[in-house]
Amino acid sequence: MGTALGSLVKMILVTSLAVFGFGGCTGSPGNNEPAPAPSAETTEAEAGTVNGNVNDDSDSKTLVIYFSATGTTRGIAEKIASATGADLYEIVPKEPYSDEDLNYNNNDSRATKEQDDKTARPEFEDITVDIEKDYSTVFIGYPIWWGEEPRIMDTFVESYNFEGKTIIPFCTSGSSDISASSRNLEAKAGTGNWLSGSRFSASTSAEEIKTWIAGLGLN
Repeated sequence: MGTALGSLVKMILVTSLAVFGFGGCTGSPGNNEPAPAPSAETTEAEAGTVNGNVNDDSDSKTLVIYFSATGTTRGIAEKIASATGADLYEIVPKEPYSDEDLNYNNNDSRATKEQDDKTARPEFEDITVDIEKDYSTVFIGYPIWWGEEPRIMDTFVESYNFEGKTIIPFCTSGSSDISASSRNLEAKAGTGNWLSGSRFSASTSAEEIKTWIAGLGLN
């Protein structure tokens, strides 16, 4: 009987070790770390491309051209192009702006440094429409950065001759108006008949855009 009892005790001990041993392994924190989440660092500026809505009709005389780092100005530009039947084109920076580049609270961010330097001239990708030859009316759109136009817009207006064209600036901003940036761009362009521009918010409706355009007296 002593032998049988001893065998029974050994069997119980072996079974217990097996159960608790496997349980300890599966509960190890080192073996249950979650997989890293996919990166979501691609910004709208990085993903942005030239808008392909260019009318091949040679009778088209109006162009809406814009720079948009976050998509707000793009939305307004699309509404203007829709209301006027104009061609639509995006100014794309050669070096896209990341979220960190646009960090207004960082004095060392790219956009802050550019805005602090009035001689900064960020480059943009080649523009494939003939602005000087094919258009008599040009809407120029951009966001307001630190109360003024982004320096890439200075690069743009200094790159073209707007002689004989009607230029209508428009901007997007939460509160800053367009007056300072419009004056800056007109002075830097040096040519063109510049009309008073307008500021829009992201929530501006298509009807509000149409009312504004009707008051410009373009026809």
